[in-house]
Amino acid sequence: MSRAPLDLAVLADNGLRRGRTTGTCATAAFKAALMLILRQEAVAEVTVSLPDSRYYLSVPIKEVKRLEDGSARAAVIKDAGDDPDCTDRAVIFVLVRINHGGELRFLAGSGVGTVTEPGIRVPVGEPAINPMPRQMMRWAAEEVLAGEPNPGFDLEIGCEDGAVIARKTFNPRLGILGGISILGTTGVVEPMSLAAYMASIEVYIRVALGGDADSVAYAPGKIGTAYARQALQLPQKRVVQISNFIGFALDCTNLVLAEEGRQLPVLWMVGHPGKLAKTLDDIWDTHSGKSPMAMAAVARAAAECGFSASEVDSLRKSNTVEAVVGSLRDHPRGRDLWCAVEGQISAAVHARLKRVEKVETRLFGLGGVALGQAA
Repeated sequence: MSRAPLDLAVLADNGLRRGRTTGTCATAAFKAALMLILRQEAVAEVTVSLPDSRYYLSVPIKEVKRLEDGSARAAVIKDAGDDPDCTDRAVIFVLVRINHGGELRFLAGSGVGTVTEPGIRVPVGEPAINPMPRQMMRWAAEEVLAGEPNPGFDLEIGCEDGAVIARKTFNPRLGILGGISILGTTGVVEPMSLAAYMASIEVYIRVALGGDADSVAYAPGKIGTAYARQALQLPQKRVVQISNFIGFALDCTNLVLAEEGRQLPVLWMVGHPGKLAKTLDDIWDTHSGKSPMAMAAVARAAAECGFSASEVDSLRKSNTVEAVVGSLRDHPRGRDLWCAVEGQISAAVHARLKRVEKVETRLFGLGGVALGQAA
């Protein structure tokens, strides 16, 4: 199936501009440098295949040049669209050289961090380049090689002033040192963290609750959305992606139901505990720049479930909630703990709702692995 271009000039559903992830930018820079090495082409733009297999993005290249040792360097300016991304307008660059090893090796250049603590999707000691951007770069190499043998390439990926930019992110707290992370699961930045998006949430909630709906689902992101559509079999209009604005979404729910003078039988809260468990600390705007992580809340629940003091302390000191998910994966009472956390989240959410009869919560790890009652 041939891919179609994804036009970033077409606004997202909330009327805001989409952008390119750091992973897309790094992939574009790599592809431009590779084209210079292998084809002697200095291009002003490249296409980047997106993970959904249907679309590609055209990405302008800021510069591409051959170096004296035969390597090549290319750079791309990050455009985050209308999202207040710390890396917006950052210069992402890639230095590429042949390694004759038959595979791609990913290296952290200046301004890209190195992982020093467990709990994220990249092993300790590796550059903070997430799995999907790495895969996108493998695809780019295949496209440029066009069936020719792969001699292997070293990709040194960097960001100008990345160490300074990283101070505005969660990276230092996550044990990612030296710079930013190269991120992106879809290749596209969805403008979800602006005040303007909050207005669209109310619209989506009004649609979801319309027509005497008896069940709706709210999800911080795509993990919960997939469950609501597939397992709960809710139609698209009954599922609202609320991003970090949990409290605002609940306030909108109260407002709409009061206006209609009715009750909602069931509200589902579905997603990763890294967002939803923050409600146990009375945190209702879960943006990482405005709130601490949720390990302490999960650790408290573990203590209440009878986990040992050392286990509770270990959970509390985990690097991320996803690290907690990993540490509990084979624990004999891991599922019981997540069921308890789900119940506590449901209770906390229900306490804020005046016209919802029942709240159900289902939690999932990265990749959609069910943790509690859905397991």
